[in-house]
Amino acid sequence: MLSTEEAIRKRRSIRKFSSEPVPDEQIMALIEAARLAPSGCNAQPWRFKIIQDEKTRIKLAEAAHNQSFIAQAPVVIVCCADISGYIHGTESGLQDLGKIGAIEDRIINIICSNLNETNKMGINELGPSIATNVAIAIEHMVLRALDFGLGSCWVRALEEEKIKDIFGWDENIYVVALLPLGVPAEDPWPRKRLELEELLL
Repeated sequence: MLSTEEAIRKRRSIRKFSSEPVPDEQIMALIEAARLAPSGCNAQPWRFKIIQDEKTRIKLAEAAHNQSFIAQAPVVIVCCADISGYIHGTESGLQDLGKIGAIEDRIINIICSNLNETNKMGINELGPSIATNVAIAIEHMVLRALDFGLGSCWVRALEEEKIKDIFGWDENIYVVALLPLGVPAEDPWPRKRLELEELLL
């Protein structure tokens, strides 16, 4: 098993996959990694749809501006935010944090007040802010996948409404990203990264 540092250094965006199937237990291990991710007030707004059939993978590729490698991957995980789940989860998480004294009452009151305003926001405003939590869970999956010799690629270039239409989802579900996944059929060179000193303000 790779160390965390090794996984971070080894990770690449994979866009060519072998046809080798991914065992269900490995897929569920990735979902478990996502489940353990941190989120604001422990709201846990992430929801996932696991797609393995070719017909639906082709539809997802079409809904992602015809990026054909998505259909080639043996598995695509549709990574979403549950809007109502986020509101409910935040309220429950705040109560739990208050009970154990991890957060002051005045902070709870401030966040609860903000939640009242949040309830009035539309999905176009609320979805992207909740997506930050989902992104953390996705990266947990991306790194855990390396333990099984699997590659993946974040896909954010997508048409959300088309994806929601595929599954009949309502406005409560916000599609954050697609995560094509499988055994890599390529070994890309690392992309250029900024030097450490360029990152420090």
